[in-house]
Amino acid sequence: MQFKMISLAGAIALAFAGAASAQEQVVRIGHVGATSGSAAHLGKDNENGARMAIDELNAKGVTIGGKKIKFELLAEDDAGDPRQGTSAAQKLVDAKVNGVIGHLNSGTTIPASKVYSDAGIPQISPSATNPKYTQQGFKTTFRVVANDGQLGGTLGRYAADTLKAKKVAVIDDRTAYGQGVAQEFTKSVKAKGVQVVAQQFTNDKATDFNAILTAIKAKNPDVIFFGGMDAVAGPMLRQMKQLGINAKFMGGDGVCSETLVKLAGDAVSDGNVVCAEAGGVEAAQKKGMDDFRAAYKKKFGIDVQIYAPYVYDAVMLMVEAMKKAGSAEPVKYLPELAKTKYKGVIGDIAFDANGDMKNGTLTLYTFNGGKRDQIAVVK
Repeated sequence: MQFKMISLAGAIALAFAGAASAQEQVVRIGHVGATSGSAAHLGKDNENGARMAIDELNAKGVTIGGKKIKFELLAEDDAGDPRQGTSAAQKLVDAKVNGVIGHLNSGTTIPASKVYSDAGIPQISPSATNPKYTQQGFKTTFRVVANDGQLGGTLGRYAADTLKAKKVAVIDDRTAYGQGVAQEFTKSVKAKGVQVVAQQFTNDKATDFNAILTAIKAKNPDVIFFGGMDAVAGPMLRQMKQLGINAKFMGGDGVCSETLVKLAGDAVSDGNVVCAEAGGVEAAQKKGMDDFRAAYKKKFGIDVQIYAPYVYDAVMLMVEAMKKAGSAEPVKYLPELAKTKYKGVIGDIAFDANGDMKNGTLTLYTFNGGKRDQIAVVK
């Protein structure tokens, strides 16, 4: 008799556990970045930002539409390759993710965006800056950083107005990102009356730049602008020093990482590199960003590279839209995502009709004593 009573109690407990489990809904959020290849340190930084957000949401306990939610992160690697990017996107679509944060770079983000659009899955890029991404007419594409028009334009004006450059040379790595930011820089300096004395190109895996740098040296530019990533910019700076080129070196967010100093070594001297991050916070948000960076380092044992806080906010924003819609189904929360306003680590986030960040900020940096120093935050 006692055995039966215990069994009955166990059955009731199991029934309650099953009912509780049935009430818990799994929401899968995809993340894609280049976690292998030359930009792996940046891709992993982005992925860490997503993991940080997911862990915090699960620890806090979130309900959507009256159901307790368990968030799962499905992370994919696109290696910075467009074909691998679309494959990763299709894999996430097949896994029926509820939303996607990514990709890292414009060259993979743009082709992948069609895959998500066709499936009706919202996509927020935390770092793709090419304007084309949000100009394709897709209702599913959003970004939480400024675009290349703002980024390259601001750097061009800084070269002309602050650095007083009269002659510049431009190099790009032929990627969607590199070409895009270089074109906008070129357009901006020309509008300021600065002479573009050379336009060269390389690729995103190159390590030898002696031929193009020798040709540029003969033009004696005041500034060399590079559209590309830090993995290429580092060796390029070393070879500039070897050739005795004393021009200032400028670049977009792809070169604006703490890793640049490791890659370039003593070729980065005080003030000889100026770069811009397609984001940043003004004074009022500085404490929040500092707190995030400290929490990130405590969790992962490394410093933030560039865009982890943007990924973190993108996840939180997506979940906020789900909560407002009372559903994690893409078709139901997508309209809310388009109009949701969110105050995050990076400041106030809201989107325009194309899915671009409203009033996006840019942060200019240089390097002093081997460390990245902020010059200014501009809108």
